[in-house]
Amino acid sequence: MKIKNRVLRENINSYLFLLPFLVIFLIFLAYPVIYSFILSLHRVTPYTDLYNVFSDMKFVGLKNYLKLLNDSKFWWSLIVTFYYAILTIPGMIILGLLLAIFLNNKLPGVSFFRSAYFLPNVLDILVVSLIWTLIYSPHFGVFVRFLEWIGIKGFSEKGILGNPRTALPGIAFAMILKGSGFGMILFLSAIQNIPHSVYEAADIDGANAWQKLIYVTIPLVKPIILFLVIMGTISSLNAFTEIYAMTQGGPYEVYFLGEIQGATKVSGFYLFENWAQMRYGYAAAISYVLLIITLIISLINARIMRRKF
Repeated sequence: MKIKNRVLRENINSYLFLLPFLVIFLIFLAYPVIYSFILSLHRVTPYTDLYNVFSDMKFVGLKNYLKLLNDSKFWWSLIVTFYYAILTIPGMIILGLLLAIFLNNKLPGVSFFRSAYFLPNVLDILVVSLIWTLIYSPHFGVFVRFLEWIGIKGFSEKGILGNPRTALPGIAFAMILKGSGFGMILFLSAIQNIPHSVYEAADIDGANAWQKLIYVTIPLVKPIILFLVIMGTISSLNAFTEIYAMTQGGPYEVYFLGEIQGATKVSGFYLFENWAQMRYGYAAAISYVLLIITLIISLINARIMRRKF
């Protein structure tokens, strides 16, 4: 009996310590998630009282989800999003791994370089986006002046971000340089935890630097690669700030299924557009579809990464 009372007290104390987190979780995470799903099943007008679930919201079932099937703008946003992910995720992983390998050596000032490469990841993404907007500017941007210096003069009028072919790659390039420092730190920590005996055994077997990278380093940092792929997928599907700050979804010079589309209008920006236009039910449906896509891609990535190595 005494043991049961002691266990009960310990459980009560544990739940009391967890109570502040549970309250915050229920109010700021669980409730919005559940309520957004309720919104996705309703038609919401700009005059709807969103704080009253029994107001003039009209229940439409899966109509908002079915509407997405015929929405060319939604399908285009998914295409642009996957293109953006293909541009950014491999670039961040490769650059982060290369930086980690180079900075794992005892070079002069290695601590300074580690801090310098990681610093952009700490900066707010809006600030970084505005800086790169100035760099890409067709009138006084350093990048355009450099292209002119090497003989490329096709960006003097619209710049990098004004061209539908280069706008998204330009944003992706900026985000790769910003986010690679995060991958560098993770890879650096993983590489430093690899026993030196593993590399010594590879040296005895006659492996060169490239073979040690392919058959030793990369397989042993596989969990970091998987983590960065999943986080990069989530980040791409939720990309908004960099698009809003640098292009506002444009340039609008692309035709898809007979409609003019924005060359950089990713799914996160399209979700924002619907929310800004007070189509809350439709926007909530988009958010849940993106959630399902994220889960599916993450599971596929996990299976592929397990089989690959």
